[in-house]
Order: sequence, then C-alpha cells, then structure tokens
Amino acid sequence: MAKSVIVAIDGPAGAGKSTVARSVANRLGYLYIDSGAMYRAVALWAIQNQVPLDDLHRLEQLARQAHIEFPDGRVLLNGADVTAAIREAEIGEAASKVAACGGVRRAMREEQRRIAASQSAVMEGRDIGTVVFPDAQVKIYLDADPAERARRRAAETGLSPEHVARQISERDHRDRTRAEAPLAQAPDAEYLDTSGLTPQQVEEAILKLVRKRTSN
Repeated sequence: MAKSVIVAIDGPAGAGKSTVARSVANRLGYLYIDSGAMYRAVALWAIQNQVPLDDLHRLEQLARQAHIEFPDGRVLLNGADVTAAIREAEIGEAASKVAACGGVRRAMREEQRRIAASQSAVMEGRDIGTVVFPDAQVKIYLDADPAERARRRAAETGLSPEHVARQISERDHRDRTRAEAPLAQAPDAEYLDTSGLTPQQVEEAILKLVRKRTSN
C-alpha cells in the first residue's frame, strides 16, 4: 500500500494559498484541507453561542468539541454545512483572534492530524510545515509583495485596497508575533514568491516540486 503524502503550504494572507492548494489537490487526487476554514468554523460557532473572543477557556472547549470535515469541497462543522457562513468578513476577523488562542491551535492541530491520518492531503495555513506536519514530504512557503496581496484580497472582497492593506498588515503582525505557533518559513520549505506569477504558474511549480520530492 502506498504511503500517504502530505503537501504543506504555508504563507501570509493574500499569498494565494487557498486557490493554489485546492487546484493542486485536485490535480493530484489528494484531499484538500483548508486550515483557515477550521479556525473560521470555530469562530462562527463562538459567535453563534455568544462566547467572547477573549474567553480562552471557552474557545478551547468549543475547538475540542468541533468535528470538522471537508466532503466534496464543502466545510462541515458537527455535520452542519458552514461553507458559505464562514466566508463572511466578520467571521474572518474573528477567526484571526480565535487562531491566536493557544488552546484552540492545539485542538485544531489534533483535528488536522486526524483528518489527514489515512490519506494523502494538501493542507494550507500558517504553521502546517513548522508545527502541524513538521515531517511533511513537501513543504512550500508562498509569499508575495504586500501591495500585491492587498490587491488580490481587495478583488476578492470588493473592499478598498487601502482598507485591505491595513487588515493584512494587522493580520501579519498577529500571525508572526503570537506566542503559539507563529507564522514562519520552515527551514526545509521551498520559498515561492507569487507576486508576478499566475495561479497556473504557481500550481505547475508546486506540482514539479511534489514530483521531485515524492519520486522515490
């Protein structure tokens, strides 16, 4: 039986992780796991239950009770389809705060490992190659110029580039300075600047790396 493969894609907001990770998973026939969606699901649940986002104990409890699945590109939280609900701007901001909670990150780490335990997967996030799967066969750190990241996110959300640039700057600061699993490039990760590349070019570069790392 072939050993399962983990492709870990990390990087800051707006670097193109989600788009590329999903397409790479489709090309390889692997499961696509959006770790950001998992934190968004916990944030949504917290808001629905009126749990303050600074109540670390209750947030960890929710995270440990959360059973998250990714069937057919959807996101299920305890059996309920939350694919559309977690993409609201309010949930994105809340997820950034929830993700800074050490207890939540530890719970999500266990859930991520559970999901990928029995099959090959492409997982993207901010600590996949450094903390969640430090022994992943393929690690990529996607990055892009901050102005380009803001332009992309503005195109997705319809917000002004200036507003998005401030959001991204704040998110970068939180991600890189949090005590638990801060955003960082793994020493053995391939750095890929996507600033001047199309999604298709980034996809091909990653597939080439996957073939190289798994050819044995």
